[in-house]
This record gives sequence, C-alpha cells and structure tokens, in this order.
Amino acid sequence: MEKPLERVKIAIVGGGPAGIACAIEAKAKGLEPVVVLEKHKEVCYTISKFYKPGKRVDADYRDKNVKPIGLCSFETETKEEFLERINSWIKQWKLDVRLNSEVTNVVKNNGSYEIWVKDEPKFLAEFVIIAIGIFCAPNKPEYPIPSELKNRVFFEPPDVALENKKILVVGGGNTAAEVSLQFCEKNEVHLSYRRPSFFRINETNLNLLYQKEKEGKIKLLLGTDIIQIAPEGEKIKVFFKDGMTGFYDVIIYCLGGTTPKNFLKKIGIEFDEKGNPILNEHLETNLPKIFLAGDLAVKGGNILKAFNSAHTIIEKITEYEKNRA
Repeated sequence: MEKPLERVKIAIVGGGPAGIACAIEAKAKGLEPVVVLEKHKEVCYTISKFYKPGKRVDADYRDKNVKPIGLCSFETETKEEFLERINSWIKQWKLDVRLNSEVTNVVKNNGSYEIWVKDEPKFLAEFVIIAIGIFCAPNKPEYPIPSELKNRVFFEPPDVALENKKILVVGGGNTAAEVSLQFCEKNEVHLSYRRPSFFRINETNLNLLYQKEKEGKIKLLLGTDIIQIAPEGEKIKVFFKDGMTGFYDVIIYCLGGTTPKNFLKKIGIEFDEKGNPILNEHLETNLPKIFLAGDLAVKGGNILKAFNSAHTIIEKITEYEKNRA
C-alpha cells in the first residue's frame, strides 16, 4: 500500500536565505503547515561551502538603496555570524526544515501540487515557493571536458587540499579571485580571464590579486580565451585562442551559476524571450500559486532583496487565503 502524501499549506523548495525567509514570513502570518525542502545536508549551502572563513556577507551587495520590507533583515556580518543567525531563526520560529530532500518534480494534482522528493511523490502542497538559487548548476565552458580529466577538473571551488600543484583558475569574478588567493600560498596559480581587465571583482579582492601578482604567487592571464583542453600524460594541456598552450595539474572553473531552467521548464514555468521566468508583481509564475523567490526572481545576488521577495510572496498568499475565507 502506498504511503499517503504529507499535506502542507506551503512547500518551499530550497533552504537558502530566501527559502528560510519565506518560512518565517509564513509562520508569522499563521500559514501552516510549512515545510522547507533542502537538497543538501545543511541550510544556506552556497554560503557555507563557497564562502571562505570570515568572508563578509553583505545584506545589500551591489545595491545600497534596498530597504527591508519584511521580518528578515541584517547588517553586514561574517560568514560564521550570518549562518549562526539563520540557524537561530530556524530555532526561534520552529521551522520544519527537511535536509537531504532534493525536489525533482512538481506535478499539479486537483488544484494542489504534488512535490516529488528524489523522484517519489512525498508532499501535497496548496502553494509552492521555489527558492533554489542560481548556483545549483555551475556554468561550464562550451568546449567538451574529456572524461579522463574528471578528477582534475572542477566546476566549483574544491573542498580538497591542494599542494605543490600548478593550478589554472578560469573566471573573472570574485569567486575566481578568492579561489586563486586561497590556493596561491602552496601552489603555482594562474588566473585566466577572457577580458583584458577585471570589472566584476570587488576592490578588496582586486588589490589582493595585484599584491600576490607582485609577489609572484599568482600569474594573471588577462585577455586569454581557452578553446580546448586535453589530457597530456599526467598533465592537462590547455589550448588558448591566440595559439598559446600551457600545462597544468588542476583546472578550477569559476564561471558562475545559471538559472536552473531545465527544472523550471520541466514543471511548466514559462520564460520570456530573454530567458527570464515570467513573473507578475507578486513573483507568481504562470502556474497559479507557484512562486519564485530569491535569485530566481530578483537579480543581483542580494540577500536583502531575497528577504524582501519572501515578504512579497507571503503577502500574496495571505491575500489568497483571505479571499477564500
């Protein structure tokens, strides 16, 4: 006999800042039960895994005009302080967070939605909020990566110790800069960026990069475009567009994340001609009562905007509930 689906008022897909804020806003409005489904073993996985110890977490990164409109807000904190804040909120609001619960499908069922976890229907939700962020699928280069190199090529910052290696970091953002700085003390690090100068790296990281370049610990390969990589014995041979080649032990791509379009399209969410999901002013998709929060809905990787998106969504769900009553 099949186990009956667990019924919830709101299913929140993703346990990052936006997902946690949605759950808090919902609890404050008395909208229950609410479940947060996080595919990793911890909440705020991107911050926990990809932010180096002590890294600053800005509430209004790149946009100083954002003001909090809901319950969730904070000032600039370290990685550790921010994660402690999130976990204290989870305890304070008694949030129901299910870890290791990757949502693989959302299927309409008589006005509600079946939530499939690891390819099995587990929940029946009246409302669904998708807050999975943009970093669940790292960008990859257009050229193929030979299968022989799978243990030497990374598409996200590796959590393994690397020493006495010649490392090529590929990318032009803060992640690429921080990865280069992280490994340059015990390795020979080259940083390849296709543009002739950096424009997306913050001033602190940029100054540190130039400092390490002067010290001979990082070699900056600006204006270099990679067209192919191939195994060459125990090394990786890298072919650049200008005809230059190089040999490395490890390549780390830091090309950013992409909107998880495949998942969103799979469940029926529509996109505009620019490739952005179509949302109304309440961040509701073309599927009634399915909303997008955080980076999927607001641009810029801004945590305060993610918190505000949670407030906007829960206000609309509250309106739905009042109209039904």
